[in-house]
Amino acid sequence: MKTEENMAQKSTPGGFSQAVLPTASTTIVTESPAIQTGETSVPSQGENMPAYFAKPKESDGALPVVLVVQEIFGVHEHIRDLCRRLALEGYLAVAPELYFREGDPNDYHDIPTLFKELVSKVPDTQVLSDLDHVANWAARNGGDIRRMGITGFCWGGRISWLYAAHNPQLRAAVAWYGRLTGDKTLKQPKHPIDVAVDLTAPVLGLYGGQDEGIPLESVEQMRQALRAANANAEIVVYPDAGHAFNADYRPSYHAEAAKDGWSRMLTWFRQYGVAV
Repeated sequence: MKTEENMAQKSTPGGFSQAVLPTASTTIVTESPAIQTGETSVPSQGENMPAYFAKPKESDGALPVVLVVQEIFGVHEHIRDLCRRLALEGYLAVAPELYFREGDPNDYHDIPTLFKELVSKVPDTQVLSDLDHVANWAARNGGDIRRMGITGFCWGGRISWLYAAHNPQLRAAVAWYGRLTGDKTLKQPKHPIDVAVDLTAPVLGLYGGQDEGIPLESVEQMRQALRAANANAEIVVYPDAGHAFNADYRPSYHAEAAKDGWSRMLTWFRQYGVAV
């Protein structure tokens, strides 16, 4: 795929994925003259991967880095806004389009088809390698990867667990309602529960007690695996929240859990050296 094709993301009303329209009235839009945002291209595995970044306009030196991993809907407006929120906290936040090779999520109008025809075809090994290249891009563009964290949401929450077992340079990870167990395929050979023993970075997992897609039984199984591995990890469950409780553009949004989770994430990053 050519670079210009990679960078040509289809426009949607308000910048959101077609599969989640219309958006909820609770949608948060972050704007500030104190931050710089933009689209960029990250060289990865012989191709150019589109990415969105946000960072403070002024800084005294290299910035701590947060890799922001998309939901199944790609880097749509919600993920961009999360990058902007992180930039306001002093981070260089980068969100790469992690299945740009396989297709455009904006081509899909419903979640089951999007998952079946696009998301399920993206290999984990490719994603983890792409994130390594994003880290390298950050190091060349004002970031300090000695202070690097990762956070991801839904599909990206699962990836955040896997990346914490993949890159020993990572200082901390925060996984928001990422699937912990499931069927294994050639493209997804392991799940977070399988890599609990391999974690090299501390992980904070944030989950909803009413999440119909991630039952509390699987959360407890993950806790047991983490204890058995003596892993540095913590899982917080919000009893009244469902899946995607941080997604303010969706009916699933749970403001109290989202606010607490965001605060916990920033504290976790500071505690483990992803500090401003």
